[in-house]
Amino acid sequence: MEHLAWMAWTWQTGVFFAVVAGLLALLTALAVNRPEIARPGILGITTTRGDRLFIALLGSAFIHLAWLGLVGPELEIASGLALLYAAAVFRWV
Repeated sequence: MEHLAWMAWTWQTGVFFAVVAGLLALLTALAVNRPEIARPGILGITTTRGDRLFIALLGSAFIHLAWLGLVGPELEIASGLALLYAAAVFRWV
């Protein structure tokens, strides 16, 4: 495990990557069982489930970075906002 010590992994980092891996596995299973159809959203571009996941993850990262810069290290509310943002992305984008 010493070869990973330089990365400064925490349990939160491990949970984050486990959730992302789980989401990718879920999207793969959905694509096999229910083939996706690209649909236009409010942005005026056609997106698939994977596109919406990428937009949601990217936006969530910006929400957390802005929260860290403007408010501080307590990220519970930022995480809640990111979940609401991700739900909106999957619903309307």
